[in-house]
Amino acid sequence: MRIMTQNGKINSNLNLCYIYQMTLFKRLFNTFSHIDQNGKANMVQIINKNITERHAVAKASIIFPSSDIYIKIKENNLKKGDILAVANLSGIMAAKKTHDLIFLCHPINISNCKLNFEFMDEKLQIDVMSKVTCNDKTGIEMEALTSVSIACLNIYDMCKALTHDINISNIHLVHKSGGKSGIYQKID
Repeated sequence: MRIMTQNGKINSNLNLCYIYQMTLFKRLFNTFSHIDQNGKANMVQIINKNITERHAVAKASIIFPSSDIYIKIKENNLKKGDILAVANLSGIMAAKKTHDLIFLCHPINISNCKLNFEFMDEKLQIDVMSKVTCNDKTGIEMEALTSVSIACLNIYDMCKALTHDINISNIHLVHKSGGKSGIYQKID
C-alpha cells in the first residue's frame, strides 16, 4: 500500500510507518493461538497434540455485606434450601458445559470436577475452589474458571432476595498441569 499526500506525492515516511505497524500487528496476533494472521478469531487446531493428563484449580470469592446472610448460609438456614449443594452442582455442570459458554473452547471429556467451599468468617466471605481433571489434547483451565464463576453466581442468585450488595471477586487460576506448557502455580 502506498500512502500519498494531498498533492499526489508518495510519502515514504508514512509508508514506512504503515509497514512497521503491519509487521507489529502480525507479530502480535501470531502470539495468540485463537487469532489468525488476519486478526480474526479461530478455533485452535489440536489434532496433532498428544493426549495428556491435565489438572486445573481455580478459585473465586463471594463476599457478603453483613453477617446475618453469611451465617444463614453457613448454618444452611435459608428458605431456598441448601445453597452450597446447588452451587456445587451448578459448578460441576458449568465445567461440563464450558465449550457451550466460551465459544472457542473445545469440548473436553472431564474425568472429575470437585468444588470446595471455605468459610472465611473474619471477611464474611466464602472462597470457592474447583479442581477439574481430564485426559485430553487441550487444557482444562477454562473449565475450572467457569466452574467457580457459575458456582458463585448461583450463590448470588439464591441470596439476591436478601440483598444485591454481594461481591464476587478474585476469580483466578491457582494451578494447572499437563500439556506442552507444563505446570503453572500461582504464587500468593
